[in-house]
Amino acid sequence: MRHVKEREPRTRAGLITMLVAVIFFTCIDTSAKWLILAGIPALQVVFVRYFGHLLLALALYLPQEGLDLVKSTDWKRQLLRSFFLLGSTILNFSALKYLPITLTTSIMFAGPIVVTLLAIPVLGEVVGIRRIIAVCVGFAGVLVVIQPWGASFHPAAFFSLGALVSASLYFVMTRLTAGTEANSTQQVWASGVATLALLPWVLEGWIWPDSLSTWIPFVLIGGFGGAGHIAATTAHRWADASILAPVVYVQIFAVTFASVVVFGTWPTVWTLVGGLIIIGSGLYIWQRERSLSRRTSLQSRNLR
Repeated sequence: MRHVKEREPRTRAGLITMLVAVIFFTCIDTSAKWLILAGIPALQVVFVRYFGHLLLALALYLPQEGLDLVKSTDWKRQLLRSFFLLGSTILNFSALKYLPITLTTSIMFAGPIVVTLLAIPVLGEVVGIRRIIAVCVGFAGVLVVIQPWGASFHPAAFFSLGALVSASLYFVMTRLTAGTEANSTQQVWASGVATLALLPWVLEGWIWPDSLSTWIPFVLIGGFGGAGHIAATTAHRWADASILAPVVYVQIFAVTFASVVVFGTWPTVWTLVGGLIIIGSGLYIWQRERSLSRRTSLQSRNLR
């Protein structure tokens, strides 16, 4: 097995790096929405996002690792993980054509809630009644955000829900491969599989940007994607996931700023209320998992 970088205890640097990753993730969605509204097909935007990510990953890692870069210890899981990420991006970008980024981001915040449920059958984890209740509360928050009973409901919300499930499956697969694959291999597989899978579909009907304001996000979106994922992975090497998890919710402020400044769209009261419910539920699940992890660790020490 190839060398996998060990953890480095640099909590403050990890928190700052995770915050940078969140900003990059906001730039991805903002760029995608801008490009799609400018007339670039959603699939082409997804392709450009992953092609740029692939170029960045190859530039960073290929000189050091050569062809060993693409060697995976479990190619089937890597392939499945990569397709889950691709599916999430396609569905999310499709939703962004019709929905505000504050709404799509709020829905994606339910990721830890879905991962908690998926961890039961896939990872064999035991989930107590308190976390089950938190999951139900979180899904109630999703309903508040989507407002399926309201006149403003848009069917594109189903794209966001699909993106949520696909992204959650991606995170579950990431847990399954944790510690067995180098970050460089995961970056190249995720971006490379997406690029190759989309290439035949985007060549026909390719549309080039027709203005500088479109060219800028067109060129940068892939870099945002690559830099965001690399920063997030680096942050998790420097600090525990239990410490970094809440930083993700800072994105609600970043996307609100982008939505207002770039698109002139303010979040609705329902989006804010539902988002807060989802965040509250996610934070409870995070705190509960952290508490259980500490208890298990303490019991393990006492048995030594």
